Amino acid sequence: MALMVVKFDLKKRVKLAQTVWFMYWFAVMAGVLVFSLGLFFKIELRKRSELMDNNESHFLPNLLILMGLIACAINAFGGKVCYDSLDPTKFAKWKPILKPFLMVCMGFNTLLLVTALLCFVMRIPLQFTLAEGLRNGMRYYKDTDTPGRCYMKRTLDLMQMEFRCCGNNNFRDWYEIQWVSNRYLDFSAKEVKDRIGSNVDGQYLMDGVPFSCCNPSSPRPCIQAQMTNNSAHYSYDHYTEELNVWKRGCRDALLSYYGGLMNTIAALVLLVTMLEVAVTVGLQYVDSSLSSLANPEDPESESEGWLLEKTMKETFTDIMAKMKAMGKGTKVEEGGEAAVATVS
Repeated sequence: MALMVVKFDLKKRVKLAQTVWFMYWFAVMAGVLVFSLGLFFKIELRKRSELMDNNESHFLPNLLILMGLIACAINAFGGKVCYDSLDPTKFAKWKPILKPFLMVCMGFNTLLLVTALLCFVMRIPLQFTLAEGLRNGMRYYKDTDTPGRCYMKRTLDLMQMEFRCCGNNNFRDWYEIQWVSNRYLDFSAKEVKDRIGSNVDGQYLMDGVPFSCCNPSSPRPCIQAQMTNNSAHYSYDHYTEELNVWKRGCRDALLSYYGGLMNTIAALVLLVTMLEVAVTVGLQYVDSSLSSLANPEDPESESEGWLLEKTMKETFTDIMAKMKAMGKGTKVEEGGEAAVATVS
């Protein structure tokens, strides 16, 4: 017994084919949207490529681009089939490949759903990628003369100003690393010698942050050096004073931005998935309604369309039986080859 049977006459079949045809071309535009989202996401990640230079961060945008291209191709083909279904003679040539095509559509819809779920899940590895990238970026901030790292200072400064953040977790992270290049230090000065000598790693550490951490909205001129020394600044107490540098860490700021972007993309991909499922169901009804014509030679005769030719249980049983048959066939072939090899 077929599942979700609907009766059609010529007028209903024509209306169904036209509606599904329109939906398919709308789905082509949705495929372009998915492709564009993947491209936009990839460009955004490339802006921070020095901080997220790994294959995992680019996997998702590449997947979105691929799914968008496949969606355009599948939906364009489905639209052509629906258009030809209005003419029985043209539709006849598509008939043998419709069932395999519908199976491909179901597999693609599943992959599209997985892609949407990945957009939500990939936020977790992104968090660790950003934390590691920011730590390395801050460590290489001073290496403006080192090939491969000479643009790290510019990258971090622009990022901190754009996202209004400072450091990895907060501005105090800059206290724990040497971010001033040795070429700008006077090693004959007592202060420099004392700071380097007091550190076991021989680094020049100070209670200061780069200029890009300064909040331009603060009414007070930016205090970015000797931030914990009250006597170095007039009417200043670093315990109670509202500091005029960004207090939000860049990992939190970037994660919020990219996480929000990924959530938006995931929601849009879910909507595209729903559209893809709808057009797949529509094509199934077009195919089944034309296949069950009471009189194939009379296009105006009535017919029935269905979602599944059998019930869910029967369909599942048939699929399992076919899979078992394929497995047994493979074993028989392997056994036959082994017997031939023995006889030889």
